[in-house]
Amino acid sequence: MEITDINLNLLPRKPGVYLMKNASGLIIYIGKAKNINARVHQYFQTGAEASRGWKIPSLVPLIAQIDFVVCASERDALLLEDKLIKKYKPFFNSMLKDAKTYPYVKISLQEDFPRITMTRRPQHDGAAYFGPYPHSFEIKKMLAFLWKKKYLPLRPCKWSFSRQKPLAQKRINSCIYYHTKQCPAPCAGKISYEDYRAIAQRAQMFFSGDYKEFLAELNRAMVAAAKDYKYELAAKYRDFALALEHIKERVKVSEYKENKLTHKIDASVKLKRLSEVLGSDKIIRHIEAFDNSHLAGKHPVGAMVCFEDGEKYKAHYRRFKIQSALPENGADDFMMMREIVGRRLAQVAKLPKANKPDLFLIDGGKVQLDFAMQAIKAAGEDIKVISLAKREEEIFAPGKKDSIKLDKADPAIRLLMEIRDEVHRFAITYNRLLRSKSLLK
Repeated sequence: MEITDINLNLLPRKPGVYLMKNASGLIIYIGKAKNINARVHQYFQTGAEASRGWKIPSLVPLIAQIDFVVCASERDALLLEDKLIKKYKPFFNSMLKDAKTYPYVKISLQEDFPRITMTRRPQHDGAAYFGPYPHSFEIKKMLAFLWKKKYLPLRPCKWSFSRQKPLAQKRINSCIYYHTKQCPAPCAGKISYEDYRAIAQRAQMFFSGDYKEFLAELNRAMVAAAKDYKYELAAKYRDFALALEHIKERVKVSEYKENKLTHKIDASVKLKRLSEVLGSDKIIRHIEAFDNSHLAGKHPVGAMVCFEDGEKYKAHYRRFKIQSALPENGADDFMMMREIVGRRLAQVAKLPKANKPDLFLIDGGKVQLDFAMQAIKAAGEDIKVISLAKREEEIFAPGKKDSIKLDKADPAIRLLMEIRDEVHRFAITYNRLLRSKSLLK
């Protein structure tokens, strides 16, 4: 099966949700993936229609556009997929049109003697809820493991009792967990209220905590068990580690409010269009833009802003005080650009390949671009770079005589202008800050 109008390579190799639309812009299918690029490619593989029943051969000819939302994790993607399917009810999502919800771990802290259970309906009842967890089977196995190893031995029974209303003795006598000593038996006074609550607090901390050291310990125990040919025990450690990985996955789906979600989908359109315009063989997701600012040569500074997936990533913004020797009665914008790009490249060189930017955007024309290229060549980095000139909003690329001119409504130019305006604002703000500080001295 082939598709000619959509460049599938311009989809991110990240976890997230993909939205398939028809020629009218109607969402006809929503899916999630650990790797959006790889997953969507599967729809267009030869023979895919034979293995997937009626859906694939019916769906693919209708696809005119594929948008996406990059998510924090696979779990986040699954939850967002569920939310979007319930909102848009695409025709081809018949499998997930119901009111399916994912389970939470509940610690009934409102009770004197709390229990750990799983529920699909969190309430405002004083209990602590953690989740939701799409892979509930892994969580159930982990809870069983924690119970068996007596790490979180909270009572498994459903009886309702408290310090004021103790459990009837006949209930206690009939409890198998009490007789086999699998339960600390708070009902029978085998453990104090304070000590039992401490176990409940440990459970709460466990589901709220940082599992880095715990995971490392589990992996060591798994390796040791395997070396001793205790494969069943090693498998339990492995399953426990998988469940912990699932628990600690980042979930941001609650942050996807309507306007923000619309912005994210719109950003995917802009990024795909920009990648096409620049002839990139992969989606451009990580963009860093550069500008400099001074007032008659006073307090010369440079600035860099970062956009990831079409959104500001302020944690990666950078400011530079110009260190180069500048003309006595002014500044050299070109030399300043070469300096700040070079200094940023010195930082980039220390990053792993996956974290390096896909594109440098230079505020200026062809000359600013040439000076930025000098810095890039000197650093030996292979980063795509372009410049955007303000007057006509022309895009200049290295080695190309003519500029790229796009309609002002084009998604690509709208994204570049947004990023350029942000770095311009950031540079001017820094220059004004230094000028204000100098006046106070």
